[in-house]
Amino acid sequence: MATFITLASFTDQGIRNVKASPDRAAAFKAMAEQMGISVKAVYWTVGNYDLVLIVEGPEEAAVTLLLKTASLGNVRTQTLRGYSEQEFRGFLSSIT
Repeated sequence: MATFITLASFTDQGIRNVKASPDRAAAFKAMAEQMGISVKAVYWTVGNYDLVLIVEGPEEAAVTLLLKTASLGNVRTQTLRGYSEQEFRGFLSSIT
């Protein structure tokens, strides 16, 4: 299973409707579940980003979920592929 860490910022539309943000997060979790994606965490933050999302699942489904979410217009996202220590050690074992 792939892990993705998404940094999200509210768009003008998203901040105008910020009170609905917890409900939108619940809808995100429900959509993720239907797609076989596990939402490990949703954090509201302050600073350069307004939300941090951590999801885990098949890569194609996770990317589709994140694109569908961004297309709704409430957030702009920057997504990072995360690797566990075990996965990273596997990469390191190839270095000679």
